[in-house]
Amino acid sequence: MKVENGSKIASSVPTVRELIDRGARLVVLAHQGRPGDYDFIPLNEHADWLSRYSGKKVRYVNDIYGPHAKKAIDSLGEGECILLQNVRNFSGEQLKLTPEEHAQSPMVKALAPKFDLFVNDAFASAHRSHASLLGFITVLPSAAGRLMEKEVGAMFEILQNPSRPATFVFGGTKFADALPVIKRLAESDRVDHVLIAGLAGYTCQWIMGHKIGSGTESLARRDVTDKIREATKTLIDSHGGKIILPIDCAVDEGGKRMEYLLDDLPEEAAILDIGSATIEKFKDIVALSKTVFLSGPPGVYERKGFATGTRELFEAIASSGAYSVIGGGHSGAAASQLGMNERFSYISTGGGAIERMILGKSMPVIEALRASANRG
Repeated sequence: MKVENGSKIASSVPTVRELIDRGARLVVLAHQGRPGDYDFIPLNEHADWLSRYSGKKVRYVNDIYGPHAKKAIDSLGEGECILLQNVRNFSGEQLKLTPEEHAQSPMVKALAPKFDLFVNDAFASAHRSHASLLGFITVLPSAAGRLMEKEVGAMFEILQNPSRPATFVFGGTKFADALPVIKRLAESDRVDHVLIAGLAGYTCQWIMGHKIGSGTESLARRDVTDKIREATKTLIDSHGGKIILPIDCAVDEGGKRMEYLLDDLPEEAAILDIGSATIEKFKDIVALSKTVFLSGPPGVYERKGFATGTRELFEAIASSGAYSVIGGGHSGAAASQLGMNERFSYISTGGGAIERMILGKSMPVIEALRASANRG
């Protein structure tokens, strides 16, 4: 695998540049994928991307805390930067332990004495209790990086103090993961509309008795248990006025985009995008909103002819004048593909971290940084 899009790497540049420009001897720890996954790769390309975006040479070191890494750290001059090996090569990285327990890991014990300050800029992983994220915070003066600062600020803006009307849009495919988040938002008195598109929206409609075509239904069935089915029906019955679902769709027929109302959908259809009626309905709501958050594109925007829903909804959000935040890797990639990165108030690097914040669950990294600040 090659790194085709460096946008997430670019998001860390403000912190990297600020530290380098202040003369810091900077060592970057990062991860890519998990052991055994196709995208578990070395970070040499990441170092090249970081060099390109920062305008400063970032040297890759193929070691984490062994002799080669220590020698490279000791040789750093003021304003120089290195990127160490994929931190998930350390076997203890992903263990779910307390910060104090991670501080006793061989990686933290080997590296911590070489540093004066630990800066955590990994908002997208702030919901994880991993060694590189937590262990150093216990034993070193620690701070949030500029990206972490911006991410938490953006999420506070949309969750705690949104200008009204506030609209949340969900696309993507993981309905079981999205359901608790949708429920939390639907029950919030700070949220006015929850628009559900993508497979999640059509799964909802299928649960409520509407046709979605056998091609889509086969995907929906994988994610729906009896418990989820009952919870969804209860949620729609209780908050149906706030939750807006797709009413039509687009499918591929012989290489052409064809649109149908759900109940007119051919039996074997597989839905690839929201249809024109849904697009207009969503756009009308977005146009009147003062805050808009979107997680997940509404359709399979990568396929030719089926980016219509994503493009028009993104355009409506960008043109609305609302404070607009989009989150999750697929949403950011869609914005980049459509050339719309600069038209939103903020593009978040977080996916799972955002969902956890919306649910009001603990964020181990943020809690550890707060504890460090309180220690002085």
